[in-house]
Amino acid sequence: MGNLLIVEDDRSSRDTLAAALADVEMNVTTAASAEEAIARLKLAPVDIVLSDVVMGRLDGLDLLNHIQEESPDTAVILMTGQGSIQAAVDAMRNGAYDYLTKPIDLDRLELVIERAKKKQNLVRENKKLRKEIRTAFSSAGIIGRSRPMQLVLERVEQVARTNATVLILGESGTGKELIASAIHYHSRRSEGPLVKVNCAALPESLVESELFGHERGAFTGAHRLRRGRFELSNQGTLFLDEVGDLTLPTQIKLLRAIQEREIERVGGQTTIRVDVRLITATNQMLEERIKRGEFREELYYRLKVVTIEAPPLRDRTDDIPLLLNHFLKFYCKEHGCVAERFTDSAMEVLCEYAWPGNVRELRNLVESLVVTTPGNEIGVKHLPASMAPKQRTPQLQLTMGKSLEEIEREYILKTLNTLGGNKTKAAQILGIGKKTLYRRLESYRKEGYLAAENHLLTD
Repeated sequence: MGNLLIVEDDRSSRDTLAAALADVEMNVTTAASAEEAIARLKLAPVDIVLSDVVMGRLDGLDLLNHIQEESPDTAVILMTGQGSIQAAVDAMRNGAYDYLTKPIDLDRLELVIERAKKKQNLVRENKKLRKEIRTAFSSAGIIGRSRPMQLVLERVEQVARTNATVLILGESGTGKELIASAIHYHSRRSEGPLVKVNCAALPESLVESELFGHERGAFTGAHRLRRGRFELSNQGTLFLDEVGDLTLPTQIKLLRAIQEREIERVGGQTTIRVDVRLITATNQMLEERIKRGEFREELYYRLKVVTIEAPPLRDRTDDIPLLLNHFLKFYCKEHGCVAERFTDSAMEVLCEYAWPGNVRELRNLVESLVVTTPGNEIGVKHLPASMAPKQRTPQLQLTMGKSLEEIEREYILKTLNTLGGNKTKAAQILGIGKKTLYRRLESYRKEGYLAAENHLLTD
């Protein structure tokens, strides 16, 4: 249940309004002046303010201005007996939710209050959603305790407080978009939009229209005006992924937009001012593209005011178990599956894998395993054949002072143990005949190095 504050200097009118609004399912309080209303607003949050315009030293417009500065989410409904079209326009321009003239139509007032309540519910839901998003993209939300990831998180926290343009470098699948989101949701622009564009996915003929918008009739098929991504991200952040794929003509327009903070729609002649924080990302070597004449050098230096390098997964192996368990839990909940854990052997194999596709490959694999594994435990047998552990050649640690005969015996026995007693395969690896291997084992038994019941002596 929200809070409604009635501000009216006439006591009779104030009491009448309070009585009329007793059934709106809100906590209704009253104030006799703008000064008293301001004092009440400091004590507790208010969702809707219904205020007279003509009052004492501070009038309703003064109160509206104060609320806009201190509590911009509060809906303000103004009412006056001196109604005019110009007064209504001024009030709405100053941020009033609605404007009513006296004598107040109580039925219309209730409708306006109900609409304002719905708006406030949306505001609260939006705030809750943004809080959840911030949590998801907080430092704790980016999974990684390794030193390379800690350096990334430190840089994110450092640059988020500024409006500096950021270039994120890294291989495909390393989480560049996640880093961009973390910067936005930790910045002063977090209440504004975060607009994401994958430049590589845009057809060349539509890139300019997508970024800068177009006027109606600008080209065949442009049946209506379209606002581009720069306009949509005004007061917020624009993330251009795979920026290295932009064509040279588009790079020139992007450079101008960054330098002048203004754009023109395709087919338009009007300059539009934009206030956008730009974050870009690429998995390409832009310096090499500059040498080949495929990327403008001046744009490159505009984009790399601050550079963040997203490390590949092979350089942050300490994070692999964290990522595996995180996505295991996430996809079990997502798909209603029962897989609870990786076996130790499966975890060992996954931690030793090179992950050429980085975190994206890991995430997709875990989802596949969750969906296809029948039991509650994911083992080595459930992993793709390409990840099967390679048969290792036994390693022998040589110790000074041992004879060649001792070294040979140790190597033969270690090879057999590694192969689970498979004498045929052991003989092949050792480069000796199977009969020779049997004679060696029998000799080791007689010399007391093997018990008669040892499995290495049996076929």
